Parts: sequence; structure tokens; C-alpha cells
Amino acid sequence: MKILVLGAGAVGGYFGGRLAEAGADVSFFVRERRAQQLAKNGLVVKSGFGDIATPVKTYMDGQLDQAFDMVILTNKSYDLESSLDAIAPAVGPNSAVLPLLNGLAHYEALDARFGAERVIGGLCHLAATLTNDGEIHHLNQLHSMTLGERDGGVSARCQALGDLLAETPVHVRLSPDIAQDGWEKLVLLSTLASSTCLMRASVGDIVATDEGETIVLELLDECIAVAEAAGHRPSPKAIETASSLLTEKGSAFTASMLRDIENGSLIEGEHILGYMVARGHEFGVATPGLRIAYCHLQAYEQRRARF
Repeated sequence: MKILVLGAGAVGGYFGGRLAEAGADVSFFVRERRAQQLAKNGLVVKSGFGDIATPVKTYMDGQLDQAFDMVILTNKSYDLESSLDAIAPAVGPNSAVLPLLNGLAHYEALDARFGAERVIGGLCHLAATLTNDGEIHHLNQLHSMTLGERDGGVSARCQALGDLLAETPVHVRLSPDIAQDGWEKLVLLSTLASSTCLMRASVGDIVATDEGETIVLELLDECIAVAEAAGHRPSPKAIETASSLLTEKGSAFTASMLRDIENGSLIEGEHILGYMVARGHEFGVATPGLRIAYCHLQAYEQRRARF
């Protein structure tokens, strides 16, 4: 299986690096600065599951001249349109496209561009960061990938990638219902992003206030209601896990979106909270808390655009 990973940042570099370490045929599509780092130092990962330092094959814009069996997208949602343009030469009649983006909004654009039959469902959980000198630092024990066909079941192409990942330390799960998995992750992520970004604080700081825990659980209920209206109410176990994570006393847990705001960076507000608010409108589900949180993110983007 010939694999192309779009991006060699924290997500693409980590999972692609693990595949390369296991002997898979992996290449990375990157920008010029990242290509120079990789040419000079190789792909470097620091992790409690074993460090990686290996040369890798790279492509830049205008250099793709072949189709790949699997194209893995690890870009941010606000780069989706340019990313689809970038990988188009790598997507042939028999190629599969696996997005590891946050949320669900990207599937519509992927289906329109490449055909739904080529687009696999996927999600990942990873705590990692890319340093200024190009090293990927894995921050804890979390490094999992879930994939499956969006119409249900596990196909040969999913199994083939799963078998490759099984040769790595990454926890991989082949899902018989990737749509349900995607909604369950979106419910958690939307609640985390709306609460920590709106309050500009960690979970622990929020629940230490008089009304914090109540507000967080109200936001969680709104997200659950939207998912249920979409036909994907989270399982009792998923709700229990989310409730526990989102109300843990002393927790330093925040959404990565909050870190982006604090750094003055672009954010995925429209892709995450905007999507939930829009689905709420579509299904007739009231989302007053999510609407306030999304307004907050839009106001941040308006202010950022002026400077």
C-alpha cells in the first residue's frame, strides 16, 4: 500500500512516522519550510512509546505525479479547500481518502470533490505538539486511530491500513459504525471547545466556580440533543466518559482551540461549533449556550482579522 500523508505536523508526522517506522511505504506532502526541516534532520518524534528519527520521502506543490492507494489528510479545517487542491493529483480511480480532521463538516467537501465512495471515515486521538525546530513531541499515553467505511462495516482497504498500524505502538480500531464514533467525539469536542474557549479557562478552573459545572453540563446536553436529532445519540458509556472528563476537579484539560486563541492563531470555530449550531437549527434543537460560544469565537475572528 502506497500512502501519502498530507502534512507532517503533530498528527500527520506522528501517525505517518509510526507507519514509516514499521516499514510502510509512506510519503509526506508538505510546505517548503517543513520539507527543508525534514531533508536536514529527518522526521523526529519524541515519545514514551519510542523515539523516531528517520529520513522520509516528501512532495511539495506541483511535484505529485502519481496516484496513491491511501491519502491521509491531517490538515486544519480552515485549510481544507487548498488541501483538496494539493492532493487532487494523488487521488486516482482506486485511491482512498482518509480524513483525520476534527468534526464532521469536511465530509461534504470531500465527497463533492472525490466521490463518497473514495472517502473513508476516520478520527484520531493524540496529544502531541510540533516544536519550532520541527520535532514532534508526544505528550502523554494517548495515540489512537479509528477508521471504517461510512456506510458501515470494515472493508479490505480499512483492514489493510489497520494491519499496517497494528505493527506500530498506535492503538487502532476498525469500527463497524464510524458515523456514531464521529458524533460521539464531536459531542465531547464541541462541549470542551465551547466551555473552555468561552471561559478562557481549563476544565478545573471552570468547575471550581459557582455555576461552572452546571453550565458545562448544560452545554453537553445541548450537544447530545443535536447528535440525537441526527440519529446518533451517544452511548451511555460515551456520555459518562464525557461528563467525567468535562467536570473533573483540578483538571488542566482545555480544547486545542483555546490554545490557538491564546496564540492569536486561526481557529476551527466554524467547523466545530458552527456545524453544531447549524445542525441545531436544521433539526429544531435549541442551542442557546452553543450559540453564545460560537458568537464568541466569531467575534474573536473578526477582531483578529483587523490586526
